[in-house]
Amino acid sequence: MTQPAQFPHTPIPISFTSDVQYNMDCSVVSEMSAMNIEKAVGEGNWLEVISVVRKTMKTVSSAPVSIAVTGDSGNGMSSFINALRGIGHEEEDSAPTGVVQTTQTPTSYTCSLFPNVALWDLPGTGAAMQSLDNYLEEMQFSQYDLFIIIASEQFSTNLVKLAKTIHGLGKRFYIVWTKLDRDLSTRILSEKQLLQNIRDNIRKTLQGEGVCEPIIFLVSSFYPLLHDFPELRDTLHRDVFDFRCHDPLENLSLICEKVINDKVTTWQGQIGSESLQNTLGIQNADDPQECLYAYRLLFHVDDNSLQQVAQSLGKPMEEYKATMKSRDLPTVLTENWALSWMNCNTASYLYSILSNIPIVGYTSIYYLRWRQSHFLKIVAEDTKTILRKILKDSII
Repeated sequence: MTQPAQFPHTPIPISFTSDVQYNMDCSVVSEMSAMNIEKAVGEGNWLEVISVVRKTMKTVSSAPVSIAVTGDSGNGMSSFINALRGIGHEEEDSAPTGVVQTTQTPTSYTCSLFPNVALWDLPGTGAAMQSLDNYLEEMQFSQYDLFIIIASEQFSTNLVKLAKTIHGLGKRFYIVWTKLDRDLSTRILSEKQLLQNIRDNIRKTLQGEGVCEPIIFLVSSFYPLLHDFPELRDTLHRDVFDFRCHDPLENLSLICEKVINDKVTTWQGQIGSESLQNTLGIQNADDPQECLYAYRLLFHVDDNSLQQVAQSLGKPMEEYKATMKSRDLPTVLTENWALSWMNCNTASYLYSILSNIPIVGYTSIYYLRWRQSHFLKIVAEDTKTILRKILKDSII
């Protein structure tokens, strides 16, 4: 997440210098968290993994988020911001509203409903303004986390270009059709048909420009408890949470995967050795079920370990096992045709005969190593899947 540069005429002071530093600290995982989760994954200590994730998420949960509110002049951006903040137009720190363009420079506002979120009221686009290209550059669109495009009466060419540009930046945006009260008061169609027509028109217009499935809310700034306003607030809460947690969670996930990959590399070279079999506690290397269970123990994704995780996160253990291909031998053989064929009676009998023939007997040894190598990779991938689920469940 990034923070826009300071603009003049900011009625509610925001310390951008400290915010940028704080944001930088929270957008990546701290060195201590990285070391702790690396150690925990290496030891298969899933409870410590959960603890590290929760501590990290607590740290980033108040990281700043910047939301830009833009649209054509006169569409009611300032009125919408006041309604979203739950304040009246007459209050001291409200965004100025009027029938003419009242916002001349980007202005930031805070909102008690969304702590540490800066709502930026941008000047509207319009014929009297500079070209749209200059508008996009001067408004520093790349600096915002999310955009709310305000529309009313019609979805203009400028709004289409705004949506297309924001989509091209890979940024999330909402289309908010405001002044719905006026549309409803002058409608000829039924309310249901009118609302459907507005949505269909916006979707069709944007799809023609390659912007599919836009998020659309139909609201009235005079009635912030009606229509799509409650849904808009709920969606915004979820997205703000995602902005704050996505990058740190992704970094933690990458660290976890690296630890698992390093384990695979280390153990791959030891497959078939007596020392590894002793470490795994394998008594009979010919028994695929015993080998599979040993590798699950090695990666700490055995039933006991999963039960401990499930209890800690308040989830049923089966929810974790269901994601695994290595939860039992029949599932592994169903998912992997090569292992299934190698495990059939004919193949097993053939290799048992070959193992007693000098020189050719090495084929049997190769087969056992090949099978254990496959078990290692399958269980490792399952461990990554389990870890991703643990990370996700730890922040819910």
